[in-house]
Amino acid sequence: MTKLTDMNRRSALSLLAAGAASSLLPSPASAGNLEKLALFGPPAGPSVTLAYAVASGVFDPIANDASFKAWRNPDELRAGLTSGNIGISVVPVQAAANLYNRGFPIRLANVMTNGLLYIISEKAGIKTIKDLRGHSIAVPFRGDTPEIIFGQLLAFNDLNAEQDLQITYAGSPIEAMQLLLAGKVDAALTAEPSTTAGVLRGRKAGKKVSRVIDIQKAWGEMTGAAPVIPQAGLAVTQAFLDTNADTLSTIQTTLETVTSEVIEDPGKAAGAATKALGLPAPLLAASIPHCNLVARPATDARADIERMLTAMAGPDMARIGGKLPDEKFYL
Repeated sequence: MTKLTDMNRRSALSLLAAGAASSLLPSPASAGNLEKLALFGPPAGPSVTLAYAVASGVFDPIANDASFKAWRNPDELRAGLTSGNIGISVVPVQAAANLYNRGFPIRLANVMTNGLLYIISEKAGIKTIKDLRGHSIAVPFRGDTPEIIFGQLLAFNDLNAEQDLQITYAGSPIEAMQLLLAGKVDAALTAEPSTTAGVLRGRKAGKKVSRVIDIQKAWGEMTGAAPVIPQAGLAVTQAFLDTNADTLSTIQTTLETVTSEVIEDPGKAAGAATKALGLPAPLLAASIPHCNLVARPATDARADIERMLTAMAGPDMARIGGKLPDEKFYL
């Protein structure tokens, strides 16, 4: 599968072409109002906030027609961004930083989760990263955020990915979870809501699958900072900003309020988001408490973001375009 981190292999012209596609993006219908506000995101925790916001009508004061649509894989997101059909979406922060540093006109408005990665297993002896020695584990999205973070944690705990444990690479967190339930691996690195799905499906099958390692806590131990992985946030293209910049502060304020509502009443939020995300409401409701949902302005989250990007960037910071993004990246 092509990853967003492979964008450096694409033509710079195809990346920058999105800037010429502004005619496809929402434009103001009248003073203070957009004709359309089309929001996008993955079928995962942060998108519950967007889908619930749209269903609740909270964007009605600024948009005549607000919608949310889930993208299903990185290729779909990439195509939407480069064509201009996606102007505002939940995007992996590392991917957004990589795109920005390579000249793609994208900015980060906020962070919508402080991390939603877990390791699940039936093995009672697995409680820490070090305990994975000698075990097999399914890891999703090779070369993308989850696998990169996991690799950093292995190195910090003096584990060699090729010698000390057996890694099976999966195409998605759902696939990693399924490999665990099928008994093909001892553990699986998953992201919500696939983590919750693994626990619930395991229970129905008589398996005692549980969250044995909170990756956010392990990350905090490694960095010596808060257990925070600003994994994904709301990103906007320059084309969207050119026509709708005056709505961003209202969108951010609205999302701060809506996020609190989602956390306070997961059942209500899940019911409103289930159709848009294509996931069962009970699964979403059980997942929300483990998604670490927030709506932190990007500028406020910059220190946590830079800490994560520095650890993830690899030799010469190649995974994020050779450097930390400058202050203009943060709206």
